[in-house]
This record gives sequence, C-alpha cells and structure tokens, in this order.
Amino acid sequence: MSALSIAIDNGVAVVTFDLPGEPVNKFSKAVIADFVAVFDRLERDPAVQAAVLISGKPDTFIAGADIDQFLEFTSAADATRESAEGHALMNRLEHGRVPWVAAINGACLGGGLEASLACAYRIVGDSPKTVLALPEVQLGLIPGAGGTQRLPRTVGLQVALDMILTGKNVRAKKALQTGLADEMAHPSILRDVAIRRAMELASGKIPRHRTRKQDAKGALLEGNPVGRAVVFRQAREMTMKKSRGHYPALLAALEAVAAGYSGSVADGFATEARLFGEMAFTPVSRQLIFLFYATTALKKDSGVSGDAPSPALIGKIAMLGTGFMGAGIAAVSAMQGVTVRFKDTKLAAVAKGLTAVRDVLHDRLRKKQVTRQQFEDQLSLVSGTVDYAGFGNVPLLIEAVFEDLAVKHAVLKEAEAVLPRGAIFATNTSTIPIHQIAAASRDPSRVIGMHFFSPVHKMPLLEVIVTPRTAPDAVATTVAFGRRLGKTVIVVNDAPGFYVNRILAPYINEAGKLLDEGARIEDIDRAMLDYGFPVGPVTLLDEVGIDIAGKSGAIMAAAFGDRLQPSATLGKVLAAGRLGRKGKKGFYLYDEKGKKGGVDESVYAVMPTGSTRAAVSASEIQERLSLAMVNEAVRCVEDGILRAPRDGDIGAVFGIGFPPFRGGPLRVVDTIGAAELVRRLEALNAKHPGRFEAAKLLREMAAGGKTFYPATGKPV
Repeated sequence: MSALSIAIDNGVAVVTFDLPGEPVNKFSKAVIADFVAVFDRLERDPAVQAAVLISGKPDTFIAGADIDQFLEFTSAADATRESAEGHALMNRLEHGRVPWVAAINGACLGGGLEASLACAYRIVGDSPKTVLALPEVQLGLIPGAGGTQRLPRTVGLQVALDMILTGKNVRAKKALQTGLADEMAHPSILRDVAIRRAMELASGKIPRHRTRKQDAKGALLEGNPVGRAVVFRQAREMTMKKSRGHYPALLAALEAVAAGYSGSVADGFATEARLFGEMAFTPVSRQLIFLFYATTALKKDSGVSGDAPSPALIGKIAMLGTGFMGAGIAAVSAMQGVTVRFKDTKLAAVAKGLTAVRDVLHDRLRKKQVTRQQFEDQLSLVSGTVDYAGFGNVPLLIEAVFEDLAVKHAVLKEAEAVLPRGAIFATNTSTIPIHQIAAASRDPSRVIGMHFFSPVHKMPLLEVIVTPRTAPDAVATTVAFGRRLGKTVIVVNDAPGFYVNRILAPYINEAGKLLDEGARIEDIDRAMLDYGFPVGPVTLLDEVGIDIAGKSGAIMAAAFGDRLQPSATLGKVLAAGRLGRKGKKGFYLYDEKGKKGGVDESVYAVMPTGSTRAAVSASEIQERLSLAMVNEAVRCVEDGILRAPRDGDIGAVFGIGFPPFRGGPLRVVDTIGAAELVRRLEALNAKHPGRFEAAKLLREMAAGGKTFYPATGKPV
C-alpha cells in the first residue's frame, strides 16, 4: 500500500502522507520510492501547477527517518550513500517544475523538517502539538538529508546552529518569528490556506525564491567570513565545554555547516553525506540509538507481565506533604491538567507549598512555554488543606512526608480512613522498603512506591516500586499516570534502595573512600565529569544533602553489610554540621544565595587524612567509581530487582545521569565484555577487599560468553 495519496484541486496536487499501519509518518526506502513515483507523475502532468504536502496523521507531520534502517548499514559508505539518496530526493522537491507547500501540523522532525526546508513555502498549524526540530545529534548523528545546508540559509547561522547542536523543539510561533515558517494557520483551515498559497506560487504572486530578512547584527556576523569565523569559534568552544568531547556528531555538524559557507553548494552536501556516514558508525551513535529503542519500548510497557488490566484514568490526586518534593509533584500534575488537593499539618506549610508550586509554574510562563491563561488555569487546579477534606473521591494519593517509618505509618492509616475503597496509596520514599510501609495498610495491594527525582519538574525518571502483594491494576494505573506526567517510567521490585539509589550507593561510597585515602575533591569530581556524568559525585553529595546521603548510606549498609559501608569521611563531615548547599556549607563554598564556589579547603581538616592530600589519577578514579556502579547494576539483575536489563540502563541514564553515550551500566558490561570486566574487578578487589567482588551473574556470563543484549542494537 502506498503511503501517499493525491487529490487534484484547481491545478494543485494535494499529496497526503499517511503511512499505513504506523502511528507516525517516517521515511523508509519504500516511502522514498513512493515519493519518487509521485514526483515523476506530477512533473509529467501539465495540469498540475503546484503541490501541497500534508499529513494524514492527527498530531504528526513527519517524524523523521525510520531508525531501523540505520542498524542495517554495514559500513560508513552505506550510510553515506543513503544520505546522498536523501539529497537527491530533496533536490527534486526544491528544484522540480512544481513548487511545493509544506502544510505542517504536529511533529515535524529530522527528515520531516528537511523535506519542509526543501519546499518553496511552509505553513505551520497553530497548535501546541506543532514542533519542528532536527534531533539527529540526540542519536549521535547529524542531519543527513540537507539539514546542515538548508537550515542556515533559511533561518540564519546562529539560529541554525542552536537548533542543530541541541536538537531542541521549536514551536509554531517561534518558527514563524525565525523564518523557519512563512505563515501560521489554525489546523482546521491549514489545508485550504496551503492550497491558496500553492496557487499563488504557481502564478508568481509569491516568489518561489525569497530573500531572508536579516537584522544588522545578524548581517554583520554572518555576511562575511570574519563574522562567521567568530560564530563558529564560539559554537565550538561552547560545544566542547558542554560535551567534553564525548559526542563527535556535534563537531561533525559544525564542520558540515561550515562547509556550506566555505565551498560550493555541491561541496556542502557532499561533506554532510560523508560525515553522516562516519557518524552512523560511531560507538556513540550505536549507544544512543539503543537508548532510543529502549525508551520507545518503555512507552508501551504497562509494568505488568502478561495481560495487563486497563489503567484507571486519574483526573484528581491528593498530595500529602508540601515540601520541596511534594510541591514539585503537585506542579507537574497541574501542568497536565490534574486537580491536586494539597495537605500538610500547618497552614504555613500549606501556604509555602502553594508558593513553591506557583514558582515552578510561573517559570514556564516566564520562558513563554505557556500563556498567562494557561498558567492561571494550572495554578487554579491546586488547593490546600490541613485536614482530609476533599479526599473522599480521590483515586490516587501520593505521600511525600518526612522519611520516617512511624510517620509514614501514621499518615497511611489516617488517609485510608477517608480515601475511597480501591484508592492507590503511593509513597515517594527513597529509602524505606515499600513492604514495610504497606505493613500498616488495611489493603497492602493498593500500596505502591513512586520514587520521583529532584527537582521533579526537570528530572525525567519515575521509579515505580512494587511488592509481591501490589495489585496489577494499581501498577498499570500508576505507570500510566507517571507517563501522563511526562516521565520515563521503570517498574522495579521492592528492596532496600530499590534500583537507582542502590547502584548510586557504591558509586558515592567509593568517592568517599578516595577522600578517606587523601584524594582531592576537585580531582574526583573532574574525573567523573570527564567520564561523562553531568556532575561530580562530591558535588552531588552537596546537592542532595549530606544528611540525606548519610541516612541513605546507613540503610544500605544495614541491608548489604560491609560491601556498602559508607566512608569515614561522610560521617565526619556530617558530624561537623556540614549539610551541603542547603546549609551553605559542605564540601564546596556557597554564597548567601546558594551559588557554588570552589572547594572549601577547611573541610579537609575533618577527614581521616586531614589536610594532607595525594594525587590520584583520573583513570583510577573513573575505574573504581564506574565499575562499583556497574557491578551493583548486575547484582540488581541477579537479585530480580529489575524486570529487564533495559530498565536498568534507562534508570541509570535518566535517574542519575549515567553517560548516555555509554548506553548505561549494563551496556558497559557488553561493551567491555563480561570476562574482561571480571578481570578488572578481581584486580580492584585484591587492592580493596570486599568492595569489588564480581557479581555471581557476571562470572556466569563471563564463563558462558554471554551478553545482556543481542547484537542487533535493540533491547529485547
């Protein structure tokens, strides 16, 4: 079945892209063949004077290329040829006899945007679903169908580099402002407007080739080689600062864009094709494509094995605890149109929580992500109370009170007295096993863990924790609600530390052991930044709160013994009254507003080795910390905490910032090889007995030559 259908209207061919059997439109070899056939037909038909490209999908224009085909490449030359074929297709779109109008409503991504850039005119639907982006760098690639060449000519060098190097979405109104779109129309009239513009292109009323408007500053920077050199130099410096050189596609994208300015048009396209081919075969791209498949698969996972019950639709929740986490959960719920009943023990605490919610929502207004009316509508969804009024019809309650089992038992019993039968009680605990909390419930099957990460409105992961008694419908409903909040959701089985905090514990502990031995704070943090983490482990301790880390560390030590015993440094620093950023005193210096400065040299005085510090190589720091985490992730598979290795890698990347270009801790096992990993762990364990003993499962994998994932690059 063809993905394209044609309807002729007053000399305008309206070509509707509606890929059969797929939720979104995407380019594949078969689709490209369909486009070639359409081009041939329209070019030969003298009755057709112009054409409109429109989508038959409700919320998507074109989502880009079919990622499956990237895994079929057997060489960089294959990928280069694929890019060159894409160039040929887009050149026909741009230079054929018939001028094209792109009628864009919904997501217009990657190859979809590249196709629209080749059209003579672009109209975007005035809808929140309409976003335009070139997200290829998020897969370790660069645009391969002309994006690095046409986008700068359309919107200017600076705007183009920002889009290409970040992959960020541009909404309809912004697209109109930057020149990415020529016009904006309501989706209900998009087709009619597009047909009129196509007729005007055919008659010459609208020139097929138009000069881009440019302000004086833009002309100064982009209109001459010296100005462009400044832009490219600044972009390269910023890219290296943020990526630390781990993402080669970013530098390749810069090179491809630059080639479009320094040589002929043909040279620019040839450079793009060559670099696309090279990037398609980097290990970084393979890992990022794996993560794409993993997150896509998770979106379809109900969290329940076998036949999953239909999740209940949650339109209202109750929120116990108006602190930082509670306010964050309430805010993201309101963003999705969910009514929130906020409760705390004192009016002052409720007021403070409501203010925190307002601050989070107002930040979106300030950034023009929502309108004033949307902001006010969302804020009106959150109300506060000091009793349980309004809880009688709430299907889901999320608890984020003080991390104390007795307190959680008390609020659980109080809440169950007023909640309707069958309501779900979700606890946001990060340390207390869910079965211990559920022990006080009249119906433990309705108790579940929802472990959000801080700050809630920015961190993408939600860890849902289930016990053997949790009801399947409670799991399915909680997972669906988490996705409604925009979270990437993994479901894990109940155990101390669950999954994310459990693998974080040995990583943090090993950083502390290095401090015990005399390593410098800045050396540890710098080494792990260079490894690819977004923040260093010592900085993370300050951010989370040294007291929170101390409490979590004690729980992990009680559960797993000496293997996860916290460092002496952590205890001594905490005993000295240093709490981290929130107390403006930790391992680093902080000003009155909490802005981080350099290392607080006075903290060394309370450490076991005092102010005497020793140089430790970055490679040793990286190996000790990373392999401690990797080994613990394998133990979590071994212990049945994870339902699938995929969930472990997603949890590490989205929850604690494990370097995406490495794929996740279990992907690291496959990359290094189980046998080699066992050898390295044995060498470390000989130096640091008890902390690096290889997991039993890892030894079994080494003996059998097994891996966690198939060689296809897709998670099972």
